[in-house]
Amino acid sequence: MTIRKAIIPVAGFGTRFLPATKAQPKEMLTVVDKPVIQYIVEEAVASGIRDIILITGQNKRAIEDHFDRNFELEYRLKQQGKTSIMDEVQKISEMANFVYIRQKAPLGDGHAILAAKDLIGDEPVAVLFGDDIVDAQTPVLKQLMDVYEKYEDPVIGLMKVEKKNISKYGVAGATTVGQRTWQVNSLVEKPKPEDAPSNLAVAGRYIITPEVFWNLERAKKDKSGEIRLIDSLRAHLKKRSIYAYEFEGRRFDCGDKLEFLKATVHYGLKHKEFNSGFEKYLKTVVK
Repeated sequence: MTIRKAIIPVAGFGTRFLPATKAQPKEMLTVVDKPVIQYIVEEAVASGIRDIILITGQNKRAIEDHFDRNFELEYRLKQQGKTSIMDEVQKISEMANFVYIRQKAPLGDGHAILAAKDLIGDEPVAVLFGDDIVDAQTPVLKQLMDVYEKYEDPVIGLMKVEKKNISKYGVAGATTVGQRTWQVNSLVEKPKPEDAPSNLAVAGRYIITPEVFWNLERAKKDKSGEIRLIDSLRAHLKKRSIYAYEFEGRRFDCGDKLEFLKATVHYGLKHKEFNSGFEKYLKTVVK
């Protein structure tokens, strides 16, 4: 079945970026000249997604405004002859059909995803978390969708990390079934390096099926009072298969300050308008 919809949970408080996120969503922090959330939406759209469901929370109105039309701004740009910028601004609202659901309480990523269940029905759906942007020749989500078309079971995006950093991630125990493709045997949340089943870390991209929603509806809260997607996937493993793909591309966790700075440098060096000047500046800094 073709995947037409994507869920993007963006209800978190962004406490790691305070005070910058006191009054603006962390997803609206800009990497060069675009907010993080736009990079993620663009990945979904480039993968063939046309319906974007954003699970929002308090103080997230700026995300809705960003993907809406701003007629006064467009009029001013047109009056000033800045038609190329006007076209770029207009395209943001035309990329996809946007739907917004307010998560009523901060009860975990699984709770946020479950809020979209009635809009998904019996279809598989993509899930993209709002911190991760990936620079890839083929969009990461499209890489996962290709795996789903072969197996028609949930697919998880994976990346290899150093064992010393493994405790920051959910980790998959898995058996290889093809080039960069794995069948998942176990999922462990933030294990100690010595307890990790592998160095394959879960990296914020998923294809999930209706059975996963069924598990989410019946999931119990964890010790922190949250409903977690990883617990639902563990329950799924008891009955059906889950696959994973070690995606190709450079991933940045823009919920981490150092990674956010790296993303800014990376995309700054790729920007056609000023990449050469930026590179010269960085060379002076290195010296």
